[in-house]
Amino acid sequence: MKTIYDLELSGKRVLVRADFNVPMDDGGNITDDIRIRMVLPTLQHILEQGGLPVICSHMGRPKGQRVEAFSLRPVAEHLAALIGKKVHFATDCIGEEAEKVVAAMATGELVLLENLRYYNEETANDPDFSKKLARHAEVYINDAFACSHRAHASVVGVAELVKDKGAGMLLQTEMDYFHKSMDNPVRPLVALVGGAKVSSKIGALENMLGKVDSMVIGGAMANTFLKSMGVEVGASKVEDDLLDTARNFIAAAEKQGVKLYLPVDFVAADSFSPHAVTKNVTYKDIPENWMALDIGPATTILFQEALADARTIVWNGPMGAFEMDAFARGTMAICQAVASSHALSITGGGDSNAAVKKSGESRNISYMSTGGGAFLHLMEGKELPGVIALGD
Repeated sequence: MKTIYDLELSGKRVLVRADFNVPMDDGGNITDDIRIRMVLPTLQHILEQGGLPVICSHMGRPKGQRVEAFSLRPVAEHLAALIGKKVHFATDCIGEEAEKVVAAMATGELVLLENLRYYNEETANDPDFSKKLARHAEVYINDAFACSHRAHASVVGVAELVKDKGAGMLLQTEMDYFHKSMDNPVRPLVALVGGAKVSSKIGALENMLGKVDSMVIGGAMANTFLKSMGVEVGASKVEDDLLDTARNFIAAAEKQGVKLYLPVDFVAADSFSPHAVTKNVTYKDIPENWMALDIGPATTILFQEALADARTIVWNGPMGAFEMDAFARGTMAICQAVASSHALSITGGGDSNAAVKKSGESRNISYMSTGGGAFLHLMEGKELPGVIALGD
């Protein structure tokens, strides 16, 4: 796979697939611009090399309709302020209007195309849509790691049509960190996995068994593993159809010599509410109509000890319902443990990154991946369609 450094950019239109799907408030103001800032180095490099950046992205899920709330116009204005250059906004991503705006751009300027998902053809990887989009590209750069697990027109279709193509700096960095952590790690390698559902992560868990030295499982998904062992978990969230799967996974971990850590106590509550009555209980003492919503103090110590000797930590998913302060203590403590370790630490997923930001430890994490779905896709041992499409 070539990177942006391998390509001649001077005087050429460079179509950049970015992920500018940023959160906005009701007034159309961007509330978190990290996804824009992460692509700035790629855009600045193109400008420095005399290239003409034409940026495409999606925003939200407009389902093939022109929905003003999902327009990228506010992103164009914000990008111009960040990069200090003229950013022309095209009110369409294909067709005569878009081509006119692209043709009129001068060296040192950028163009941002309107939301790709105003067309259903984008998510369908429609060949005709890909051809129309490819008209903007003499060079194609994929810098949207978070979208690269999706075989969409702007991710795969265009790449297959453009001869000169490669990875942007963000995509390359994401892939480099993943390979450092999973394919060639400094050991011990510890996987820290949380979140709500076993079903969404069982593929990653099973694939990682052959790679990690130990695995720490928290969050609501831990309830399914505990129940598979015969533990009563009250009204806690459980995937009953995956009890056999969880039981088999525990046996496989033992057979392969992978140390598996599960919670030994919880913060339990009588309802899923920030105003719920709570108490600390052991894993065997969750009241019948109560639910486990955070790891307890003993589990926090256990998990901290599991991480203490790690030299590589890969983290996906929080330890509890950290969005409510009553159930955030466990996740915050794990954030601090990961941040203070001497390990190469990589977090992947929106919830994991949000937890790290809430803890104030962002600067002490080695790398925070921008793509939860793509990160999980790699953890499952799968290749990314968007990366495959960049191959020669």
